[in-house]
Amino acid sequence: MQGDATDLAAAIRRGSLSAAEAMQASLAAAVLQEPLGAIAYLDAAMGLASANALDEERQSAPDRFAARPFAGVPTLAKDLGGPFAGLPVMAGSGLFERKGGEADSDLAARFRDAGFCLFGLTTSPEFGLSLASEPAIGPICRNPLDPARTAGGSSGGAAAAVAAGIVAIAHATDAGGSIRVPAACCGLVGMKPTRGAIPGGPSFGNYLGGIASELAVCRSVRDTALIFDRLSGKSRGPFPDPSPVDSDNGRLRIGLLVDTGSVYPTEGDRLAAVEAAARALESDGHEIVPLASADFEWAVAASGRAFADIVSVNLAALIEAAALDESRAEPLTQAFAARGRALPATSLWNTLNDAVLVSGKLWTLFDRVDCILMPMLSSAPLAIGSFPSDHADTDLHLERMTAFSPLACLANISGFPALTLPFGQDEHAMPLPVQIMAPMGHEPRLLSLATRLEAEGRWPHRFPVAGLRS
Repeated sequence: MQGDATDLAAAIRRGSLSAAEAMQASLAAAVLQEPLGAIAYLDAAMGLASANALDEERQSAPDRFAARPFAGVPTLAKDLGGPFAGLPVMAGSGLFERKGGEADSDLAARFRDAGFCLFGLTTSPEFGLSLASEPAIGPICRNPLDPARTAGGSSGGAAAAVAAGIVAIAHATDAGGSIRVPAACCGLVGMKPTRGAIPGGPSFGNYLGGIASELAVCRSVRDTALIFDRLSGKSRGPFPDPSPVDSDNGRLRIGLLVDTGSVYPTEGDRLAAVEAAARALESDGHEIVPLASADFEWAVAASGRAFADIVSVNLAALIEAAALDESRAEPLTQAFAARGRALPATSLWNTLNDAVLVSGKLWTLFDRVDCILMPMLSSAPLAIGSFPSDHADTDLHLERMTAFSPLACLANISGFPALTLPFGQDEHAMPLPVQIMAPMGHEPRLLSLATRLEAEGRWPHRFPVAGLRS
């Protein structure tokens, strides 16, 4: 037993517990773990109603129930992204009120069709602008493995809830590492899919220039594979629907980046974990191809600029379009909006061109290798308060985020898929994450390699899943 959503779904399917009992266990865990600040909004009645409906379906329509891979599994949506009907998203901001709620997005409908029972929203920093989840409106989200440290951002609440066992899996979004960084902080599996693989409708447009993807943070690679398979494909939206490529059974050329240089220095134990992962894959017959920091230096810098410009302009446009009272936002959010308004159109155009060139630069690397193995974080999860938002220095904030996860934005700006998972622990019992990136549509390749690394069992989950009996 892996203690994941697949196990919980199997227990519900065989009648070891009902969907209602699983939901009651999650609700009880949410109360018990409230000091973690993982949950920004909770609707127990919604969760129980959804679970009861699945229990009724199990009796009245067993074939339909059995076709849902996560039937009866409690989960949480993120307070950013979606939307999910009945869950009033505030994007971690005082600019909104928790009322009303929009209709389900295409992705939310797929979550429900997969059998998930939603009962709340997880904590996110204001507008997802941080690699920590500590919005001024609260709550402050803490890492279950060490509450003095961040759970990451912007899907920090999702990662904290999954790592703590409140739920076995949770919705998450990633525009600059926001699935992968929290997963790395909390010892979870997090994958940012290929651009266009996950539906972004029905509200189309060019939201965040295509750099954002939605999926989940998970306790296992098999959960990641299953939810990606269930949610991806046939997406109606502004980007082409990528054709998934079958996983490779033969020898792969794996690019190894541990020479991170002075541009993005990384602590030795994190580099050692990447090297250990490479040795494990090499023992299976794969070829390891060393890569140098010079191969990435321009793309990393250009990705950082593109992220900063895109999120700033997007935020300024959102505030103007919705006629929001910007004075109610955090000082850092106001500064990013001002940055967006001040950005010349020619500068934005050059940034968008560079973003295309980042993708081209990575494609040239993928002519030499089949995937790239690299660090996810430069250090252990930082202390609570390491990414303050009570100032207006956007450059300083961006520098802090880049220093913590310098290679995160590459996948967002290029559109390539990337996955992180823990591969050991440091002297403080915090996870040592590694990151794997692959060409467009090669999620199966990522998942296959991750399954191999996960099998070494270098990271035991500390908290059991609520409702799941060992």
